[in-house]
Amino acid sequence: MSIDIVNPALNDYLLDHATPADDVLRELAEETHRLLPRNAGMQVSHDEGTFLTLLVKMTGTLHAVEVGTFTGYSSICIARGLAPGGRLLACDVSEEWTGTARRYWERAGVADRIDLRIAPAAETLRALPREEYLDFAFIDADKTGYPVYYEELLSRLRPGGVIVLDNVLRGGRVVDPGARDEADVVIRGLNDAIAADERVESVLLPLRDGVTVVRKR
Repeated sequence: MSIDIVNPALNDYLLDHATPADDVLRELAEETHRLLPRNAGMQVSHDEGTFLTLLVKMTGTLHAVEVGTFTGYSSICIARGLAPGGRLLACDVSEEWTGTARRYWERAGVADRIDLRIAPAAETLRALPREEYLDFAFIDADKTGYPVYYEELLSRLRPGGVIVLDNVLRGGRVVDPGARDEADVVIRGLNDAIAADERVESVLLPLRDGVTVVRKR
Protein backbone atom coordinates (compact mmCIF):
# COMPACT_ATOMS: atom_id res chain seq x y z
CA MET A 1 0.00 0.00 0.00
CA SER A 2 1.15 3.49 -0.82
CA ILE A 3 -1.04 6.57 -0.53
CA ASP A 4 -0.71 10.24 -1.38
CA ILE A 5 -0.14 12.02 1.93
CA VAL A 6 -0.56 15.35 0.17
CA ASN A 7 -3.49 15.42 -2.23
CA PRO A 8 -1.97 16.11 -5.68
CA ALA A 9 -4.74 18.62 -6.32
CA LEU A 10 -3.50 20.67 -3.36
CA ASN A 11 0.22 20.40 -4.10
CA ASP A 12 0.68 23.62 -6.06
CA TYR A 13 -1.68 25.48 -3.74
CA LEU A 14 0.43 24.52 -0.72
CA LEU A 15 3.65 25.56 -2.42
CA ASP A 16 2.10 28.84 -3.57
CA HIS A 17 1.13 29.73 -0.01
CA ALA A 18 4.56 29.42 1.56
CA THR A 19 7.14 32.19 1.44
CA PRO A 20 8.54 31.91 -2.12
CA ALA A 21 11.86 30.20 -2.74
CA ASP A 22 14.65 32.44 -3.99
CA ASP A 23 16.72 31.82 -7.11
CA VAL A 24 19.33 29.76 -5.26
CA LEU A 25 16.81 27.26 -3.90
CA ARG A 26 14.89 27.08 -7.17
CA GLU A 27 18.02 26.43 -9.19
CA LEU A 28 19.29 23.85 -6.69
CA ALA A 29 16.00 21.97 -6.91
CA GLU A 30 16.08 22.11 -10.71
CA GLU A 31 19.69 20.91 -10.91
CA THR A 32 19.04 18.08 -8.49
CA HIS A 33 16.05 16.86 -10.50
CA ARG A 34 17.97 17.17 -13.77
CA LEU A 35 21.17 15.43 -12.70
CA LEU A 36 19.79 12.96 -10.14
CA PRO A 37 16.26 12.13 -11.28
CA ARG A 38 16.20 8.79 -9.46
CA ASN A 39 17.27 10.34 -6.18
CA ALA A 40 15.61 13.75 -6.38
CA GLY A 41 12.81 12.60 -4.08
CA MET A 42 15.35 12.68 -1.26
CA GLN A 43 15.32 16.48 -1.44
CA VAL A 44 12.89 18.25 0.88
CA SER A 45 10.09 20.17 -0.78
CA HIS A 46 10.00 23.95 -0.63
CA ASP A 47 7.21 24.08 1.95
CA GLU A 48 9.08 21.66 4.21
CA GLY A 49 12.26 23.69 3.82
CA THR A 50 10.37 26.84 4.82
CA PHE A 51 9.01 24.94 7.83
CA LEU A 52 12.57 24.07 8.90
CA THR A 53 13.70 27.70 8.60
CA LEU A 54 10.80 28.88 10.73
CA LEU A 55 11.42 26.27 13.43
CA VAL A 56 15.11 27.14 13.60
CA LYS A 57 14.29 30.84 13.91
CA MET A 58 11.61 30.25 16.56
CA THR A 59 13.98 28.18 18.70
CA GLY A 60 16.79 30.76 18.51
CA THR A 61 19.13 28.02 17.34
CA LEU A 62 22.88 28.41 17.74
CA HIS A 63 23.86 24.72 17.58
CA ALA A 64 22.19 22.62 14.89
CA VAL A 65 22.81 19.17 13.38
CA GLU A 66 21.54 17.71 10.13
CA VAL A 67 21.74 13.97 9.49
CA GLY A 68 21.48 13.49 5.74
CA THR A 69 22.51 16.45 3.60
CA PHE A 70 22.13 15.20 -0.01
CA THR A 71 22.54 18.22 -2.36
CA GLY A 72 22.06 20.84 0.32
CA TYR A 73 18.51 22.20 0.13
CA SER A 74 17.56 21.51 3.75
CA SER A 75 20.94 22.65 5.06
CA ILE A 76 20.51 26.03 3.35
CA CYS A 77 17.07 26.34 4.92
CA ILE A 78 18.41 25.49 8.38
CA ALA A 79 21.51 27.68 8.10
CA ARG A 80 19.43 30.66 7.04
CA GLY A 81 17.42 30.40 10.23
CA LEU A 82 20.35 30.26 12.64
CA ALA A 83 20.81 32.97 15.23
CA PRO A 84 23.88 35.23 14.76
CA GLY A 85 27.00 33.13 15.32
CA GLY A 86 25.07 29.88 14.88
CA ARG A 87 26.58 26.75 13.33
CA LEU A 88 25.20 23.73 11.50
CA LEU A 89 26.94 20.37 11.55
CA ALA A 90 25.95 18.55 8.35
CA CYS A 91 26.44 14.77 8.28
CA ASP A 92 26.56 12.73 5.08
CA VAL A 93 28.52 9.94 3.40
CA SER A 94 28.54 11.16 -0.21
CA GLU A 95 31.30 13.42 -1.50
CA GLU A 96 29.48 13.58 -4.85
CA TRP A 97 26.12 14.81 -3.59
CA THR A 98 27.59 17.17 -1.01
CA GLY A 99 29.86 18.61 -3.70
CA THR A 100 26.70 20.12 -5.15
CA ALA A 101 25.68 21.23 -1.67
CA ARG A 102 28.99 23.06 -1.18
CA ARG A 103 28.51 25.04 -4.38
CA TYR A 104 25.05 26.14 -3.41
CA TRP A 105 26.06 26.94 0.18
CA GLU A 106 28.51 29.41 -1.29
CA ARG A 107 25.89 30.89 -3.57
CA ALA A 108 23.43 31.18 -0.66
CA GLY A 109 26.03 32.90 1.52
CA VAL A 110 25.83 30.27 4.28
CA ALA A 111 29.01 28.23 3.70
CA ASP A 112 30.73 29.87 6.67
CA ARG A 113 27.97 28.58 8.99
CA ILE A 114 28.15 24.91 7.95
CA ASP A 115 30.61 22.23 9.01
CA LEU A 116 30.37 19.14 6.77
CA ARG A 117 31.45 15.72 8.05
CA ILE A 118 31.77 12.93 5.50
CA ALA A 119 31.47 9.79 7.61
CA PRO A 120 28.78 7.45 8.92
CA ALA A 121 26.48 9.72 10.92
CA ALA A 122 26.38 7.43 13.96
CA GLU A 123 30.16 7.80 14.31
CA THR A 124 29.99 11.59 13.94
CA LEU A 125 27.19 11.91 16.52
CA ARG A 126 28.86 9.62 19.05
CA ALA A 127 31.99 11.77 18.88
CA LEU A 128 30.11 14.94 19.85
CA PRO A 129 30.44 16.33 23.40
CA ARG A 130 28.22 14.53 25.88
CA GLU A 131 26.48 17.68 27.00
CA GLU A 132 22.95 19.00 26.53
CA TYR A 133 23.89 21.79 24.16
CA LEU A 134 22.15 21.20 20.83
CA ASP A 135 19.21 23.44 19.99
CA PHE A 136 17.91 21.80 16.83
CA ALA A 137 18.41 18.64 14.78
CA PHE A 138 16.98 17.37 11.51
CA ILE A 139 17.05 13.65 10.66
CA ASP A 140 16.59 12.73 7.00
CA ALA A 141 18.99 9.92 6.15
CA ASP A 142 18.88 6.11 6.00
CA LYS A 143 15.66 5.13 7.75
CA THR A 144 17.04 2.07 9.52
CA GLY A 145 19.50 4.35 11.31
CA TYR A 146 16.83 6.67 12.73
CA PRO A 147 16.61 5.07 16.21
CA VAL A 148 20.36 5.49 16.75
CA TYR A 149 20.37 9.05 15.42
CA TYR A 150 17.37 9.95 17.59
CA GLU A 151 18.95 8.66 20.81
CA GLU A 152 22.37 10.17 20.16
CA LEU A 153 20.84 13.56 19.38
CA LEU A 154 18.27 13.54 22.17
CA SER A 155 20.95 12.89 24.78
CA ARG A 156 22.75 16.03 23.58
CA LEU A 157 19.66 18.20 23.09
CA ARG A 158 19.05 20.99 25.58
CA PRO A 159 15.69 21.11 27.38
CA GLY A 160 13.36 22.92 25.01
CA GLY A 161 15.43 21.88 22.01
CA VAL A 162 13.79 20.39 18.93
CA ILE A 163 14.37 17.34 16.72
CA VAL A 164 12.59 17.00 13.37
CA LEU A 165 12.37 13.59 11.68
CA ASP A 166 11.40 13.31 8.00
CA ASN A 167 9.58 10.56 6.07
CA VAL A 168 7.89 9.09 9.12
CA LEU A 169 4.77 7.99 7.20
CA ARG A 170 6.68 5.99 4.59
CA GLY A 171 4.11 6.64 1.87
CA GLY A 172 1.36 5.50 4.25
CA ARG A 173 2.96 2.10 4.83
CA VAL A 174 3.27 2.69 8.57
CA VAL A 175 -0.43 1.82 8.88
CA ASP A 176 -0.15 -1.28 6.71
CA PRO A 177 0.69 -4.33 8.87
CA GLY A 178 1.66 -6.16 5.71
CA ALA A 179 4.47 -3.71 4.95
CA ARG A 180 7.52 -5.65 6.11
CA ASP A 181 10.35 -3.70 4.45
CA GLU A 182 13.02 -3.16 7.08
CA ALA A 183 12.79 0.63 6.86
CA ASP A 184 9.00 0.54 7.24
CA VAL A 185 9.24 -1.70 10.29
CA VAL A 186 11.94 0.46 11.91
CA ILE A 187 10.08 3.73 11.35
CA ARG A 188 6.79 2.23 12.59
CA GLY A 189 8.53 1.13 15.78
CA LEU A 190 10.26 4.47 16.26
CA ASN A 191 7.00 6.36 15.77
CA ASP A 192 5.45 4.28 18.56
CA ALA A 193 8.50 4.76 20.79
CA ILE A 194 8.51 8.55 20.37
CA ALA A 195 4.78 8.80 21.09
CA ALA A 196 5.41 6.97 24.39
CA ASP A 197 8.70 8.74 25.24
CA GLU A 198 8.20 10.66 28.48
CA ARG A 199 11.39 12.65 27.87
CA VAL A 200 9.72 14.61 25.07
CA GLU A 201 6.59 16.21 23.70
CA SER A 202 5.90 15.31 20.08
CA VAL A 203 3.52 15.63 17.17
CA LEU A 204 3.47 13.74 13.86
CA LEU A 205 2.37 16.06 11.06
CA PRO A 206 1.06 15.00 7.61
CA LEU A 207 3.52 17.34 5.90
CA ARG A 208 4.65 15.66 2.66
CA ASP A 209 5.74 12.13 3.67
CA GLY A 210 5.23 12.84 7.36
CA VAL A 211 7.27 14.97 9.73
CA THR A 212 7.60 14.38 13.47
CA VAL A 213 8.49 17.38 15.64
CA VAL A 214 9.96 16.50 19.03
CA ARG A 215 10.58 18.95 21.90
CA LYS A 216 12.72 17.81 24.81
CA ARG A 217 11.10 18.38 28.20
